[in-house]
Amino acid sequence: MDVSGMPVRDMAVVLVEDSSQVAGARRAAAGLARALGFDEATSGRVALAVTEAATNLLKHAGRGEILLGTARAGGHAVIEILVLDRGPGMANVDRCLEDGYSTAGSAGTGLGALRRVADTFDVYSRPGGTALLLRVGPSAHAPPAATSAVLVGGVSVAVAGEEQCGDAWDQEPQAGGLAVLVVDGLGHGATAAQAARECVGAFRRHAGAPPAARITALHKALRATRGAAVAVAEIDAHRRVVRFAGLGNVAGSVYGGGPVRHLVSHHGTAGHSAHRIAEYTYPWPPHAVLIIHSDGVASLRDLASYPGLLQRDPGLVAGVLYRDFSRRRDDATVVVARGRVS
Repeated sequence: MDVSGMPVRDMAVVLVEDSSQVAGARRAAAGLARALGFDEATSGRVALAVTEAATNLLKHAGRGEILLGTARAGGHAVIEILVLDRGPGMANVDRCLEDGYSTAGSAGTGLGALRRVADTFDVYSRPGGTALLLRVGPSAHAPPAATSAVLVGGVSVAVAGEEQCGDAWDQEPQAGGLAVLVVDGLGHGATAAQAARECVGAFRRHAGAPPAARITALHKALRATRGAAVAVAEIDAHRRVVRFAGLGNVAGSVYGGGPVRHLVSHHGTAGHSAHRIAEYTYPWPPHAVLIIHSDGVASLRDLASYPGLLQRDPGLVAGVLYRDFSRRRDDATVVVARGRVS
């Protein structure tokens, strides 16, 4: 798995529906730790985290899925673990995190143990499901305290039956904010994945260019591929604006500070047809949240039924939206960025 950029674009999905699959989840996590060259102690923490998470998932929800991927922290790779279920949820998350508390007649050390073993831990629960986010890496490379004005996280998952994801995403930190790319290669499988990789490469080669200029460059770079839908957003937290340009059916919205603002993307296919490439500017109010997703995810509208979600870690937000809005018949990507709370 390529970890040269931040973050790796696609995540492996491990279904956990009975106790026999706990070992499979642990092996998948251990294999990823080996691929990243983690030492024995770190690999053991990864295996423990996934084993405990899978066991808790079965105990409290009956079934669910674990997404495994990588991110970068302080210039070093860490494993990102998302645990998603559609169970009854937790009435009191803080109480469930206390050692000795259990709703299933067990020792009550599950969530507390997960929080201790992880470098990053976040949880969101409501009636109808719970989501956990953990990041685990070498102790010497634990994630530093966030200093960026904008935090970002995402999920990119291949459709069932495909080894490669035709979607991808990337980010470029900038002074006072960041730029984000989401690309959806036409179709799915290897050829769509190739278009997505070409797009990420072109995005990086044109670092610092404004969104419309970047989309124009991506359009040219994808001419030898099957093409893609693409979107680039640039968040300037200092000037309190978002600049956005899109081509095709990648959707973007800004939440916070009033009604949801749905960002304008023009019809076309990068690499093949682009009748118009235009850039639009939108307000970026305090504590705003930007969500961009491919068409493997159903349209997002009002998220009022998810109280408190948009204040969680962006990676956790992306995981919840993937769980609840993925169409499950195409590659699916959700990227979430929000202003850092002082």
